[in-house]
Amino acid sequence: MAGGSELAAMLRAVELSIRGRATTLPNPMVGCVILAADGAVAGEGWHERPGGPHAEVVALAEAGEQARGGTAVVTLEPCAHTGLTGPCAQALLVAGVRRVLVAVRDPNPEAAGGVEELRAAGVDVEVGIGAAEAEAANRAWLTAVRRGRPYLTWKFGATLDGRVAAADGTSRWITGDAARADGHRLRAECDTILVGIQTVLVDDPWLTVRTDDGQLAPRQPLRVVADTRGRTPPGAAVRDAAAPTWIATADDLGCGPDGHLDLAALLRALYARGQRHVLLEGGPRLAGSFLAAGLVDEVVAYLAPALLGAGPAALAGGVSTLTDAHRLDLLDVTRLGDDVRLTCRPPVTSR
Repeated sequence: MAGGSELAAMLRAVELSIRGRATTLPNPMVGCVILAADGAVAGEGWHERPGGPHAEVVALAEAGEQARGGTAVVTLEPCAHTGLTGPCAQALLVAGVRRVLVAVRDPNPEAAGGVEELRAAGVDVEVGIGAAEAEAANRAWLTAVRRGRPYLTWKFGATLDGRVAAADGTSRWITGDAARADGHRLRAECDTILVGIQTVLVDDPWLTVRTDDGQLAPRQPLRVVADTRGRTPPGAAVRDAAAPTWIATADDLGCGPDGHLDLAALLRALYARGQRHVLLEGGPRLAGSFLAAGLVDEVVAYLAPALLGAGPAALAGGVSTLTDAHRLDLLDVTRLGDDVRLTCRPPVTSR
């Protein structure tokens, strides 16, 4: 059984893995700590970007010969296949580690099998230490692979009475600078930004990620417009060269029972394209459709201390009675300047 120092090493590995939250997709976030034979930390590593060295390889390089006879502590099962990089399970064997602690098994059948390969070679492998923390850190990627569709976060900014715009259509800016900056941070952690055609026609958003100084970030998510009948104007901001864009139409995906774009098919198509985390930013009707279909995995709401009393609400097409309300688990409340960010998820039993 793993001891306290090994649990501490796993929590450190989880901490390291989070450094890749804005750069690793479509790959998972992974962190690794190498303990020498005497239990001292010999090396640390995290996976930074697709095509780059995996966390185990980085940590082994730092540990050098101290890895021999030591323990590898890793947040996700070491891969057993050759992709853009070599198999990490083999790298651990070559380095001579005698023990490997794994937080979470890899749900991707193409990469899994590292645990069995290591055990077959005589390495002592323990699975499950720090699993809750590693699962939470890598939730979006793990959920996507297990379900065969991207993890979907619905994000919106609203007044205290739930309005996302005034009655005359003005919506800039409901929230303040700190909340908007945090929204760009959230965009950077996703590989897809999704809106409906009405949002494009009314707001003409760019849907890009900006740095704190207002510049375009080096990595831009895929911009997707759910546009059943292909009405996105040729000159729409989302059609510029700042980021890749897909105008998803019924010709591509077909329609659902409501006559609008088949949302489940849209998510499956995005997964097939390698997308793993979708940020849904609008509008109210599209959000209501995703929610009704049970396709929302997380809700991030930025609430401003303002009241309008009129104007579109954050959600359209809702339920008619309180007993049918979409109840969520509140996970986090954070103040951002004068605004508040709420992070919620549907209860596990409702998904």
